[in-house]
Amino acid sequence: MKRIVFISTAILFLGSLMVSAADFKNAKIAVASSGKTEKASVSNRAARCPYYFIFDSKGELIEVIDNPYADASGGAGPSAANFLAKKGVTMIIAESFGSKMTNALKNNSVTLFGFKGSVGNAVKTVLEGRK
Repeated sequence: MKRIVFISTAILFLGSLMVSAADFKNAKIAVASSGKTEKASVSNRAARCPYYFIFDSKGELIEVIDNPYADASGGAGPSAANFLAKKGVTMIIAESFGSKMTNALKNNSVTLFGFKGSVGNAVKTVLEGRK
């Protein structure tokens, strides 16, 4: 199981590197979070995390929102993916993604990025990789 998670994370990371610089200029980055501060851990459950931090392409925090699907009885992945896409999110960072959320995000042209660490470090890592 750990091997599958590692391979999935590597694939997500490599896929995220394919976003062009022009696309990234207008990026809106969501980070799945376990808490309401930038020091909180990136959530290991993208669709069922308690909060999403939304940043612009310069790393400026736009808003922190409660995840309305965190406690959904079913369909949290596609619902959360569509919710974020409607907010204009072009990239999402989380420790892991379920297959249904992955498919829904791809259908909405949202890039996935696997990361383990704090919310603040996740955004810095992504932005530094874009320079």
